[in-house]
Amino acid sequence: MFFPGDPSTRKRVDLGGRSTKERDTRKLLEQTRMERNRRLLQKQQNSAALKIQKFFRGRRSMAIERAKVRHDFCETYGNNCQNVDRHCFEPSSSFLRQLLFFIKAQNSGDFVILVETCRLMNNFVHSTGDIVGLFSGLDYSAEHNLVDFRVKKLALTCIEAIHQNRNLLRDQLLVTPEEASISTAILMEAMALLLDPKLPWVCKIISYLQKRNIFKLVREMVTTAKESPSGQTMTGSILSLERILILILPHIGREPCCCPDVDPRWSFSSMILTIPFIWQLFPNLKVVFASPSLSQHYIHQMAFCIQKGTCVLPSETSLEFPGYACLLGNTLDTANVVLSLPECSLDLAIDIASVATFLLETLPPVKSSEKESSQSSPDEDDMLIDAVPEVVLNRDLEQQITNAIDSRFLLQLTNVLFHQSGLTLSLMIRHMLMIVDNEEFYEREKPLSLQDIRLLIIILKQALWQLLWVSPLAQPNTGKSVSNDLSNKNPVELIQNRVGVVVSELLSQLQDWNNRQQFTSSSDFQADTVNEYFISQAIIEGTRANYILMQAPFLIPFTSRVKIFTTQLATARQSHGSQGIFSRNRFRIRRDHILEDAYNQMSQLSEDDLRGSIRVTFVNELGVEEAGIDGGGIFKDFMEKITRAAFDVQYGLFKETSDHMLYPNPGSGMIHEQHLQFFHFLGSLLAKAMFEGILVDIPFATFFLSKLKQKYNYLNDLPSLDPELYRHLIFLKRFKGDISELELYFVILNNEYGERTEEELLPGGNDMRVTNENVITFIHLVSNHRLNYQIRQQSSHFLRGFQQLIPKEWIDMFNEHELQVLISGSVDSLDIDDLRNNTNYAGGYHAGHYVIDMFWEVMKSFSTENQKKFLKFVTGCSRGPLLGFKYLEPAFCIQRAAGSASNESVDRLPTAATCMNLLKLPPYQSKELLETKLMYAISAEAGFDLS
Repeated sequence: MFFPGDPSTRKRVDLGGRSTKERDTRKLLEQTRMERNRRLLQKQQNSAALKIQKFFRGRRSMAIERAKVRHDFCETYGNNCQNVDRHCFEPSSSFLRQLLFFIKAQNSGDFVILVETCRLMNNFVHSTGDIVGLFSGLDYSAEHNLVDFRVKKLALTCIEAIHQNRNLLRDQLLVTPEEASISTAILMEAMALLLDPKLPWVCKIISYLQKRNIFKLVREMVTTAKESPSGQTMTGSILSLERILILILPHIGREPCCCPDVDPRWSFSSMILTIPFIWQLFPNLKVVFASPSLSQHYIHQMAFCIQKGTCVLPSETSLEFPGYACLLGNTLDTANVVLSLPECSLDLAIDIASVATFLLETLPPVKSSEKESSQSSPDEDDMLIDAVPEVVLNRDLEQQITNAIDSRFLLQLTNVLFHQSGLTLSLMIRHMLMIVDNEEFYEREKPLSLQDIRLLIIILKQALWQLLWVSPLAQPNTGKSVSNDLSNKNPVELIQNRVGVVVSELLSQLQDWNNRQQFTSSSDFQADTVNEYFISQAIIEGTRANYILMQAPFLIPFTSRVKIFTTQLATARQSHGSQGIFSRNRFRIRRDHILEDAYNQMSQLSEDDLRGSIRVTFVNELGVEEAGIDGGGIFKDFMEKITRAAFDVQYGLFKETSDHMLYPNPGSGMIHEQHLQFFHFLGSLLAKAMFEGILVDIPFATFFLSKLKQKYNYLNDLPSLDPELYRHLIFLKRFKGDISELELYFVILNNEYGERTEEELLPGGNDMRVTNENVITFIHLVSNHRLNYQIRQQSSHFLRGFQQLIPKEWIDMFNEHELQVLISGSVDSLDIDDLRNNTNYAGGYHAGHYVIDMFWEVMKSFSTENQKKFLKFVTGCSRGPLLGFKYLEPAFCIQRAAGSASNESVDRLPTAATCMNLLKLPPYQSKELLETKLMYAISAEAGFDLS
């Protein structure tokens, strides 16, 4: 810009509306504020520097003063206390006053002086037997304040001296009183003398020690000692450190003790009982702790902390030895002793129950499959995958817990506790069932003998039925309110509600074991007094019976649950009019393209349409529609044929186990691009068969049926998929040598259709070798991969299709083996007598007609396979009704073939109307002819043209 020639300056205007004067004032105020803050900061820095100087000057002054007192002490009493006599311990002497002022245990010279002082004290007391007189002179009452202060300071100084030098003394921490020449033994002997229960100052000393966390000091000393290879002592000798704990343990504030309560964080339970295998180290302490009065105090203290949700356990230092697991193992060890005592109270048993319940639920693996699975949704592909437990207990620690929960212990706990709660018993066994394998359970009979488990099942079943049905505390408003709406319940109701849930889960788990290999009758799980009234109530949502049906279905006989299930199905079908002959859903199915046609047409149906009726017209190989109107029989034939085709292993969606049980093919995606859509279709197809009450001959593997119940599979389920892999994994579990020499890594080999791939079980698994420490994790990861992970997507989509028609709560009424019966019917041969007793006759036939007599003789002579063919010919399904032919709808009927004279019947074949379960039987003159014609008819498999 050029100079305009105007020498005047233009006035500056503040667009914010402020004058220059106002702006300058604000700037000045800001500068003043900053200067004030600077001066304040400088003042604080100067003050802090002054305090630091005073602190270090104080420390220097204290060090100088200590050195002066130490010098005077040594001048008077000698560097090794050689000038000390018994009078030096009296109140008038400066010996203890000076010693307790200057002593610093980290100083080797001071440590020697302290040891020598304690040695002299021990000798004086042992020679006279009067420790009170040694410290107080002639009159303790006159000098008790000074004496009490000195003895408690001396006791603390002794234990702190050992603790502060524990790393140097690690080989001398676990000594016995007999080792009198060792410095640690001398110091602990002095403490033991000062803590004699008869002494007047003992409570004051122990209160003083507890306020300064003596149990924490002992814990750290024991931990250091256990790390030393030479830190153990001979069996049978009481340790000096154990002796001190025995003297402190009874001080729980009860008469005549006046010790105050200890902060639970630094208590004996938190600091000592969380030391691994503490009773192996201190067996004499275990005997004292197990006395009813002491164990009740300490276990009640633990139970109170658990009730309040207070975390009082020390920080974890080892994943193999978590504090809660060590506490559980040590508590259970003493509980065995406590529960066997006649003076064991119910309150003590309940506290043991509370503590053991809480600690058992924290043990790895901590998964309740049924509960967590029931809250999951089939909307996520990986909903069936379990989280891998990160903590794997040390084998010896797990064995300690396992051994503690033996038959004797469980029976003792049952006698004392069960009628009040039963909770701990159930949780303990539930956890044990999670960690034992099949061999341990069935052959080694762990955790209980099979005979004891049979008795336990009966006891638990009877108690649960009493609790839930005979004398419940309250009637539910809704089915869910019993288990979920607990806010207004009193403590007893809460306990009983929790007991009902836990005992139900335990019995369900035991039923699973019984299904794998039967060791008791299935009726042992059933209540004895289930009647028609109960069944009628169970169908109504919100009733007590309905709640029992959902929570403990095993209490109800299988046939009764089938009645409830069929009633639910009938109600659902009726609401959708699925029994009508005229339907808007009509399928035209080519017999030689049955799978493709069914998939294309069924996939177009909405969920509501699926619930309605479907009518089928078959087209034969010549392209001609087969004769007949589908009143239900053709649809049944269609369902049996489509399921047979779709679940055929040749189609590639399913595979067979070694015993020919079906499960989803993990490599199905390599064969069918739309394999997940097919699994959704197959789930809908199976559900439709069940919805319509049609039995289909599809034998599913047990571990896959668990997916329909949204349950997680464990190691013990692996034999239903791969028995050989299971044996290999159990071999690893029992392997006694160095597993790392086997050169196994956290990877698994997949082999699908000749394509071999490796998959890591954990991130970095290719470089993670299997060792004795992590082999249990490896075993469970392999089981999880085979049983859950590799079929997660197929199972998820199958379940989505299945639940379109069959709600989860209906399926939860049955276990996996019962579910297979619901799908396929009983594998037993047909009951011909039952069929005969429930048969109607028409067209001149009656029960005593000679043709009918011949017919039943022929039916009885047929093989099981031919009997199934006959049933398929007449009803459209080769399996009979679940509850017997009494429940076949419509009832089976034999009608004389219309227009058939005796001389015409020679050339005619029997025909059937499957929609009416009707057999049209000509009046054959001989049994042989009847058998020949009937066999030909049922074996022709020519569709419905014969009808």
